[in-house]
Amino acid sequence: MSDFDAIDSLLASVGPQADLPDPAARRALREQAQLSKAQVARALGVSPSTVSAWEAGRDPAGEVRVKYAYLLDGLSTKLTTDTTPETEPAVESTAAEPVAADAAAAAETASSEPEGGDEVEVLTSPEPCVLCGRPAGQRVEGFAQHLDPAECQDSTAEVQPAPTAPVAGRPAPASKQSERAKGPARRAFQEPSGPVDLIHAAVEGALAEHQGDVEAATAALLKKAIPDAMRLLDETRKDARYDVIAHPWIPDILKKQTSRGADQIWEARPKWTRAELPPGVHEVTALDINGAYLSALKTHLPLGQLEHTTGMPYDRRRAGVHLITPPDWEHDAVLPNPIGERDEPGPMWVTEPTLRLLLRLSSPKYGLCEAPEVHESYTSGATENLLEKFRITLKDARDTAIADGDAVTLEYVKAMYSKFVSTMGESNYNRELYRPDWMHIVRSQAFANLWMKALKAHDEGLAVVRAMGTDELHVIGDWRRVFPEGRGVTEVKVKDLYTTGTDTMGEER
Repeated sequence: MSDFDAIDSLLASVGPQADLPDPAARRALREQAQLSKAQVARALGVSPSTVSAWEAGRDPAGEVRVKYAYLLDGLSTKLTTDTTPETEPAVESTAAEPVAADAAAAAETASSEPEGGDEVEVLTSPEPCVLCGRPAGQRVEGFAQHLDPAECQDSTAEVQPAPTAPVAGRPAPASKQSERAKGPARRAFQEPSGPVDLIHAAVEGALAEHQGDVEAATAALLKKAIPDAMRLLDETRKDARYDVIAHPWIPDILKKQTSRGADQIWEARPKWTRAELPPGVHEVTALDINGAYLSALKTHLPLGQLEHTTGMPYDRRRAGVHLITPPDWEHDAVLPNPIGERDEPGPMWVTEPTLRLLLRLSSPKYGLCEAPEVHESYTSGATENLLEKFRITLKDARDTAIADGDAVTLEYVKAMYSKFVSTMGESNYNRELYRPDWMHIVRSQAFANLWMKALKAHDEGLAVVRAMGTDELHVIGDWRRVFPEGRGVTEVKVKDLYTTGTDTMGEER
């Protein structure tokens, strides 16, 4: 076969793309049929977050596109048939209502149940949403924004008017009682028993499939850790205010410069060894920080599309990446530089955790450096709790596995959170979540957490000898009075013990 024959064969294999309705109609059809994203996802063999992305504007391709188009066409036909008027004009008038009205009604219902943990303020007049710019009737954590993500994602959806002040004779406490009544039921629905059961079921299934062979079951679980982590994320995000969108627009600084290169973000990874030790011979303890990436999932993540700003004062309610000129660091003899070991001078792009760490260290409480100079930023409205239920579910499963001596579950959970973080960027292993900004932010948070442990050790009188990566801290002194020992994520364990320094004879150990 010639090269051209191969090309002709390839072209012949590419069929026409199935037609799809616009994203607003996709969501409206699903909601009119009272189908959940999870139901649609199971039928098509994808995850609920992928369905969310399709309803936000991303189009599927290949065979799954044909299946999705077939489903939507069938829903449209069935819903039209079910609502066809027979005799009564009133029914005909109802059936003639546009599909968008149903989507707007569903959006209104969804917006009445905000995700717990955020302070929601009802606005007397709408303000531009920080995520999409369209009018919003609520302010969350100081930001005007929509409580239903569909109102941000669907530019054609009908805008709901902001709630008005209570009318005389209609007591306001009734609404508060209603909200309180919803609270316990909502919390009960979101108890982590569901997500934890996903982990247990996967482990039991792997052990059964491999006839109790621990090594074979563990190897099988590690291979599916990424898709399983995404399913767990979907489960922990049920009824949450924000969908995890797979492929938002990102600036060029977050894109790889070459196919095998890196982007322009500096993560401030510690790689520091103390140049001079106190006189004498010392026993050094290498401490292992447990669950570094797991703890780092609690960090400020941008929710919407990153917006570019220059010359604006820093806003702690937003998060993203920042071009800064870092301050001089004069404590390298006893503590690592918070920006890591960087040889290139001048401005650098850093993440939210690095900037927050530098601002913290420049505050009057610490006074360890000057404040960094921020030149420009790409940020969005942010929350620290986006991955919190996901993190807690994994932490609880990890703690239980340690307590039960369950090595299979422990290795599986560790693979889930470590691979989840590493594949948020451009990776063939996780096509559902492309957020290199989140990946850099979570990793930088882990580095910042290690740096703060080094500062704590120093402040408590320990000599810090080395800080490496996310989880390695070497110290001289009674570290047990500073850090609790154990395998929990708030504890540390001994990784190594060694002797270093110079004895009285001048011989180096």
